[in-house]
Amino acid sequence: MRYTWLGALLFITDGIIKLFVEKKGTTGLVKPVLGGKLLLRKYHNTGAMLGAGAENPKRIALISIIFTAFMTGVYVATLGYKGQRALKAGLSLLLGGAYSNTYDRLRRKYVVDYVSFGVKNKLKNVIFNISDFGIILGAGLMVIGELLKE
Repeated sequence: MRYTWLGALLFITDGIIKLFVEKKGTTGLVKPVLGGKLLLRKYHNTGAMLGAGAENPKRIALISIIFTAFMTGVYVATLGYKGQRALKAGLSLLLGGAYSNTYDRLRRKYVVDYVSFGVKNKLKNVIFNISDFGIILGAGLMVIGELLKE
């Protein structure tokens, strides 16, 4: 059950930040923080990662629902397993992020992204939210958990 709280914390934290960004943020305005290492901005992403499928947001929302439902089933199935902490933590983070972004897609019709890296390459133009980091970190933990399972 403790892993479920990890995903819930990610969902709630990202939701609060998204509400703040929607209320206070200005689209197109970039605010450097941490000495310019991070850039705060407001962006409405109607597509998936890196804007893929932005021309068909309904399809992206449907895929998001199906993926989230499938991964929820995988998570529930792992709850009966002893150990496998990395796998369970990874699934929880992945699901916290997936639920947050899916919620945005269904409620707002876009995902609120708000942070990018202040670097001198193309990565500067990629805008994330905390849920995206949860999904990436969660997927990595799942892989590590499976590799360490033996």
